[in-house]
Amino acid sequence: MAFEELKKRQSVVWGAGPYERLPEHYQPLLDHLARAAEVRPGERVLDVGTGTGALAVRLARAGAEVTGVDLAPALVDTARRLAGEEGLAVGYEVGDAEALPFGDASFDVVTSSVGSIFAPDHEAVARELARVCRPGGRVVLGHWSSERGVVDMFRVMAPFMPTPPPGAGSPFRWGDRAYVAERLGEAFVLRFEEGDAPQVSESGEEVWELFSTVYGPTRVLAEGLEPERRAELRRAFVDFFEGFRGAGGVRQSRPYLVVVGTRRG
Repeated sequence: MAFEELKKRQSVVWGAGPYERLPEHYQPLLDHLARAAEVRPGERVLDVGTGTGALAVRLARAGAEVTGVDLAPALVDTARRLAGEEGLAVGYEVGDAEALPFGDASFDVVTSSVGSIFAPDHEAVARELARVCRPGGRVVLGHWSSERGVVDMFRVMAPFMPTPPPGAGSPFRWGDRAYVAERLGEAFVLRFEEGDAPQVSESGEEVWELFSTVYGPTRVLAEGLEPERRAELRRAFVDFFEGFRGAGGVRQSRPYLVVVGTRRG
């Protein structure tokens, strides 16, 4: 199934803001993935949907030979700059998770931190993750929960967003263990781990300012709306996060699923 127009739009949308400011807000997930990957010096690692390289650089610091791939050229440019500033030799390429530009069994470890989930053709993504991972190699993936957390934020935005094309898979399906097992269980022996990367802030307004300036999908959505509709989105967004206010400010639980698999021979 072809989604070329959607992916062309995604390649621009995801690079529309300074995304490098966002990973600090889901650091528990990144740390969990880095631990679960257990990379060893010299291992060949591919980070799919690498964004600005937050997970890739963690793995490179452990001595792995890391390549990051992302659909958005602007994110790849930023990832290259950030790795260079650290003196890390991470290779970054523009590429599609549904058609990875690498040979069969090219990598010892394949990772993704809530990146590959946004590719619309889930069957193609599953095939590609399996194809590029060598027999006995590992896959380590971070997926937002399908039940609550980030999915609820997207439900707030949904009435303001264009309708996705028919057949495009929801990214949050990947947060369901049974769904993942259906897609990856034939190629990988799987196990699952869980965690939480809460959104913490002083106010719902502060969360809005973060996402409407840094997070490409929210920023592009807001900037493309007429002023009245943009104000409606802002109110809905702020009110949603204010619903998680406690004594210390706003704290929204954002559960995630970590998928760890060993490639079958």
